[in-house]
Amino acid sequence: MYAIPFLDLPPLRSAGGTVTLPGSKSISNRVLLLAALSAGETTVHDLLDSDDTRVMLTGLAQLGCGIEHLGAHTVQVRGLGGALPVRSAALFLGNAGTAMRPLTAALALLATQLGGQFELSGIARMHERPIGDLVDALRQLGCPVDYLGQDGYPPLRVGHGQPAALALDTPIRVRGDVSSQFLTALLLALPLVATRDITLEVVGELISKPYIDITLKLLAQFGVQVQRDGWQRFTIPQGSRYTSPGSIHIEGDASSASYFIALGALAPASAGTDGITIQGVGLDSIQGDIRFVEAAQAMGADISGSANALHIRRGAWPLQAIDLDCNHIPDAAMTLAVMALYAQGTTTLRNIASWRVKETDRIAAMACELRKLGATVEEGHDFIRVTPPTTDGWRAASIHTYDDHRVAMCFSLAAFNPARVPLRIEDPKCVAKTFPDYFEALFGVVQANAADIPVLCIDGPTASGKGTLAHRVAEQLGYAVLDSGALYRLVGLAAERAGITTDAASLQDPAVATRLGELAAGLPVRFAAGRIWLADEDVTTAVRSEAAGMAASRVSVLPEVRQALLQLQHSFRRLPGLVADGRDMGTVIFPDAPLKIFLTASAEKRAQRRYEQLISQGGTATLIDLLADLQARDARDTSRQHAPLQAAQDALQLDNSDLGIEASVQQVLAHWQAQRPFAGA
Repeated sequence: MYAIPFLDLPPLRSAGGTVTLPGSKSISNRVLLLAALSAGETTVHDLLDSDDTRVMLTGLAQLGCGIEHLGAHTVQVRGLGGALPVRSAALFLGNAGTAMRPLTAALALLATQLGGQFELSGIARMHERPIGDLVDALRQLGCPVDYLGQDGYPPLRVGHGQPAALALDTPIRVRGDVSSQFLTALLLALPLVATRDITLEVVGELISKPYIDITLKLLAQFGVQVQRDGWQRFTIPQGSRYTSPGSIHIEGDASSASYFIALGALAPASAGTDGITIQGVGLDSIQGDIRFVEAAQAMGADISGSANALHIRRGAWPLQAIDLDCNHIPDAAMTLAVMALYAQGTTTLRNIASWRVKETDRIAAMACELRKLGATVEEGHDFIRVTPPTTDGWRAASIHTYDDHRVAMCFSLAAFNPARVPLRIEDPKCVAKTFPDYFEALFGVVQANAADIPVLCIDGPTASGKGTLAHRVAEQLGYAVLDSGALYRLVGLAAERAGITTDAASLQDPAVATRLGELAAGLPVRFAAGRIWLADEDVTTAVRSEAAGMAASRVSVLPEVRQALLQLQHSFRRLPGLVADGRDMGTVIFPDAPLKIFLTASAEKRAQRRYEQLISQGGTATLIDLLADLQARDARDTSRQHAPLQAAQDALQLDNSDLGIEASVQQVLAHWQAQRPFAGA
């Protein structure tokens, strides 16, 4: 998961492969609450691991539920059975509407019936999301609910600590034209107090009906059969009681599927693939957003599927503009607005007023960001109309994501633009709300031309700090890292383990050189979280030894080793980008890199740093010996016949003799930012 301020996407070329979706957010949080309200234990499989589910789990644990994590996506919930073991708590629910609304209703009813008092709050944006219609309905029932800030919005206090009678004999009226979550919250909570038939009446048109359908189907799985009269009247039968199904599986998220459905529709299939396959959700899904398939087909996508999978290929091209009432797919419809960039004509998405009260005002947000890309956009109270830019009208843009996961994910698709301009996604970590690994999943199925994948080269002499700098810069940019010096050290380490001598005399033997080249070609190396792995072994410490460093300097002069490692190093040029450090990254390996840094420091300063590092690790050394060794290495590296150590002609010199690592990182990032087309964005 990215924890970086922005993520730059190069122009993408094609897509193909298989994506396994995370669990549905809407289903996950409903199931967690139902399991908590039921008696007994419920094992929840394929649970979404995201910000929203974490705050729900934390809140349920505060209320006395037993929560046991049985695996990455499996949780066992020991339910409360309608009891209230904890009578007072303050719950922080982030920006999770699927936690705030239903917990407000359930706790208001339980606190009123059993005696309790609870406060519910969230982040600043949650305190801007309306909840007044739900509060009005709860007050009709006799629940004490107080606003702790602005009327109509969280934070809230429910209950006053003493039991009170509930008014269940008249129909409870709730508006349905602002958010379907208000009705869902009441449907989930009222079975707790169904001492008689309880009727809910919807005032106005009910929006997002498919989400109510999800709620009703899940209620049935937990033993409550709600009677529905159209979409205006719902009755919870007297004596309704939640019973655990024992075990339940969460469907993959149909809203998240929309990004990959769109991807398959707009991207040419990568060589050797037949488009995009989505696992975890299929045509039999209980989620309303599965009807995004119909909208994508109307725009030209070629889609087939089964009960638990979808397969998408590009069909008609360019895509066809549509005019669609999106009440049935309110979340997934955002993806249609980005697909409209690739359509012939003007696309109109109607009946989307609920976008205004989501994680952000999504109509305003989508209009603003689409215009940045060059689109012509008209917005109204409950519609958006998008006309795509011409090919030469596309602009490189920095997409502001408003702390809204769906804005970040759907706009990533703009990286396929025909003008082949890059794209920046601000605050990419916001996808953690529903799909923490979204960008990793995306990069697993999309391809770009190698020349379009940016590489930052950081070259320099031994002990200049280039490795540390490269790792820190890569962390800031969300890029992969290549420690080329470690590759040569790994060859030396592997040679030692294979019994191959690497002293100067042995390296004159052509047979030894050939064996070392073969060894280098087959290195199963990877870099992860600042560690170096050889197959399944962490060799970070072993390759940093002085002996390994000396061996690296010796084997690196062999053409056989250099040639074998050349292709391996090129393979590290992966999406979204690469930071490569070494002695010849900018001169030999990646001469086309858009940014090259030559990191220098005096030999005395480098010797001092190496000395302090060795002493801190419990080693022994003398400054004079380290200085002599570094000077000898510098002489050897700068005078070697193959790729001598030297700055590339277009490299920026950075002397860090008197700079700390943070200052060095900021200088490199400043140089990189100056080269990006997003300056001033």
